[in-house]
Amino acid sequence: EYKALCKARVSAIRLGDPFDSSMQMGAMITAEHAHKVMGFVQRAKADGAEVLCGGDWHRPTEDFLKGGAYVQPTVLVNVPDEMEVAKSEIFGPVMCLQSFKDEEEVVERANNTEYGLAAGVYTCDLTRAHRMAAKLQAGSVCINTYNMYPTEVPFGGYKNSGIGREGGPSTLRDYTQEKSIYVEMGKTPEF
Repeated sequence: EYKALCKARVSAIRLGDPFDSSMQMGAMITAEHAHKVMGFVQRAKADGAEVLCGGDWHRPTEDFLKGGAYVQPTVLVNVPDEMEVAKSEIFGPVMCLQSFKDEEEVVERANNTEYGLAAGVYTCDLTRAHRMAAKLQAGSVCINTYNMYPTEVPFGGYKNSGIGREGGPSTLRDYTQEKSIYVEMGKTPEF
């Protein structure tokens, strides 16, 4: 069952020192953001979601990491589309595991949000994956992977997930200032 596989995989994520190559995840960017992420989890639980795994603070044992704001990778189940945690950009290690009937339903539900930064499609059928990627209203779509963004490829969202792109040639525009100069090459008017 996918739920058991997901729980096992997420529960095995190693948190700790980001300079240690055996670790897979570090702390949140700030304690304030970590509290925001945990707020999403707590409100989801209060609204009826169940924690499949994670859902709490991670307490590092190493003294030099104890000041970090670590949130356990979390998987939530029994999350309807209307729940805040299902329709928000959390920017933390929180995933909602939801069931669906068919491809059309998934695309419709995924697009029924005000955001569109990224989407992920996992399938053995690459024709289906590309068909879905074309229909998903997201700035980036990862197929059979997630959060893999080469710096030479533009990255940015649709809808309320930002304006513009970063990475790739698009980034160069951020380091330039455009100017228009108009020159009349004919007779100069007399003043």
